[in-house]
Amino acid sequence: MSQFVRFTIDGTECMASRGQYLVDAARENGVFIPTLCNYPGVKPKGSCRICTVKVNGKLMTACTTPVAEGMNIENESADINELRKSIIELLFVEGNHFCPACEKSGNCELQALAYRFRMMVPRFPFQFPNRAVDASHPRIIKDHNRCILCKRCIRVITDESGRSIFAYRKRSASVEVVVDPKLGKQLTEDLAQKAMDVCPVGSILVKEKGFHVPIGERKYDKVPIGSDIENMQSTKI
Repeated sequence: MSQFVRFTIDGTECMASRGQYLVDAARENGVFIPTLCNYPGVKPKGSCRICTVKVNGKLMTACTTPVAEGMNIENESADINELRKSIIELLFVEGNHFCPACEKSGNCELQALAYRFRMMVPRFPFQFPNRAVDASHPRIIKDHNRCILCKRCIRVITDESGRSIFAYRKRSASVEVVVDPKLGKQLTEDLAQKAMDVCPVGSILVKEKGFHVPIGERKYDKVPIGSDIENMQSTKI
């Protein structure tokens, strides 16, 4: 059995290693599939659903689906993009995302996806939840208003024994991500910065450190999210 498989994305033939997750296989073939909860090197969860594609006509999450021989994948279609746009709108109205006042503006993946999918006024009513800003930890600020519960920090930020320093607290509509009270002391300066970098929004901020990169010079200020992957493909052509 060959270790490589052939498949198509929006009619373009692609090739990737057998068993590779679709979102990674697409990236290697110069195709951008948006993600929020997914993070390189960490086992995918498929929780945000932004990476939803159609595989042989069936809706599936690209971050949790291994690529297989003969797959026919739809990534750029009107209904798929509308689905993704509706998820982005839901995430915006469910929290309090005031981009102009956010330290993560310009580096925020949710904001960048909103621009990419041309979100204007969300079709859903804003909830304006009353959530806390937790500044009790000596190294970080945890703003629950901006958290999208993607679990990136829980899965990536661990101590030397592999224990997650961040954890869920409460349940259902009240669930929130917090610093584990027992392991919080393990959050070093480097891990605090990593937690801020891993967070796709502005929910985790390092204390006493802001605007080192000016607004207008940040990652997504001048180029849309995903353009690095798509430009890689155009360079090959």
